[in-house]
Amino acid sequence: MRAAIFQMTSGIDPAANATAIVDMAVRAKGEGADILFTPEMAGYLDRDRQRAAATLRPEAEDPVLAAVRDAAARLGLWIHLGSLPLKDERADGRWANRSFMIDASGEVRARYDKIHLFDVDLATGESWRESSVYGPGEQVVAVDTPWARMGLSVCYDMRFPDLYRALTNAGATVLLMPAAFTVPTGKAHWHILLRARAIEAGCFVIAAAQTGHHGDGRNTYGHSLIVDPWGDIVLDMGESTGLALADIDLSRIEDVRGRVPALANRRSLPMDVTVS
Repeated sequence: MRAAIFQMTSGIDPAANATAIVDMAVRAKGEGADILFTPEMAGYLDRDRQRAAATLRPEAEDPVLAAVRDAAARLGLWIHLGSLPLKDERADGRWANRSFMIDASGEVRARYDKIHLFDVDLATGESWRESSVYGPGEQVVAVDTPWARMGLSVCYDMRFPDLYRALTNAGATVLLMPAAFTVPTGKAHWHILLRARAIEAGCFVIAAAQTGHHGDGRNTYGHSLIVDPWGDIVLDMGESTGLALADIDLSRIEDVRGRVPALANRRSLPMDVTVS
């Protein structure tokens, strides 16, 4: 599988973000990519809730999704939209942070709403309350592609190994973790978490990331990664925006799982804990 990653600095103009994704899809196809991966919030990244409320649309009306689906069909390219923010999707009034797998005919093959939401106060003074705006997803999702069964997740999900246990139980061998990681947490945990998820699952991890200074004032860490099942880093894009490609040898999964059969050896544990 030849994978392309678009490391972006998404802004507050959906049309500009859509154009950037489509342009990179054209370039990825021209360089022989089978599938393009984009970060979390690829279509719109804005912490100004009032401005976002006036801009966001439901899935059926989202201009970024429409443009990317059209490009996928026109190019014959699979595209994973790391996520889009969508309004009017939930009964509780909160928005959805939704990931999309789009096939080479432009059809949406899978949708995943981010389950774990980032609520934290950082030592830098930054405060994030994702749950005040976005509602959590309730469904674990894997999708079959021509190359592998891929498990969907988004950003903060990567801190919760039980999600990936469920995905590997369902047969996923490639785990997708698009993100918009903050710089402090990125420096501390990004590489460690992604390598750990790859090693414990015996899977490839593909993590397309936001990078740089954004129109809403935030800064993101970058370092889009591809990690193999042994924990080796196949690709690290650093902090620059742009496109990178990597050829992924999926036979590596069987080789690593044969050497360290952790999935075959793991057991279902009782929920009750004995405290002595």
